[in-house]
Amino acid sequence: MKHSQRYNDNKSKIDRFVEYEVDEAFDKLKSTSNAKFNETVEVAVNLGVDPRHADQIVRGTCSLPHGTGKVVRVLVLAKGPKQEEAKNAGADYVGLEDYVEKIQSGWTDVDAIVATPDVMGIIGKLGRVLGPRGLMPNPKSGTVTMDVAEAVQAVKGGRIDFRTDKFGILHAVIGKSSFEKQQLIENLQEFIRTVLRLKPPVAKGQYVKNVTICSTLGPGVKINRAALLSSLK
Repeated sequence: MKHSQRYNDNKSKIDRFVEYEVDEAFDKLKSTSNAKFNETVEVAVNLGVDPRHADQIVRGTCSLPHGTGKVVRVLVLAKGPKQEEAKNAGADYVGLEDYVEKIQSGWTDVDAIVATPDVMGIIGKLGRVLGPRGLMPNPKSGTVTMDVAEAVQAVKGGRIDFRTDKFGILHAVIGKSSFEKQQLIENLQEFIRTVLRLKPPVAKGQYVKNVTICSTLGPGVKINRAALLSSLK
């Protein structure tokens, strides 16, 4: 694949064989986040787990202290008074049967869906549409709850969901390139703390193997895992 001159210039600033100290890694990331838009900053964490076994799948949610910088569109599927509660909490779309019909027709123009437990029987048939898009409400991610106001505020405030892929790698958004360096560091630290708390009891050996950060159009920057873990204390 042929890359642009900008990408090649950015790539030359990074030594892919070096694991950088935390501060330096984010300095490198900031220096290579020079696209004409506010790039998203992501982290990839390679874990020492085997996701082929259900008891080694790492899945959870994390509320980033500085949010993700993304405007999150939230749909709440609920009945009666819970619809008004969702509207007051700032939900972008609120309803039930009308949105179930829209989703069945292919509409998925939202970033997150919150539902109350009493309507899951109605929306369970949407699994084929919502599941592949990661939008199906789930109690484990806090999106199936009677406290819809808290769920809406958490999602809009910067809560992220994550799950290991088939290679045992976690991918997550930790902010925007416009964030201050310290904000990105603190978001990453909170994410790693959450991942450490979710370590499967059956996982053996080194749990966090390596950590890499990157911006949307920038090259990956490896972080010294020992330095990162020690910064959490």
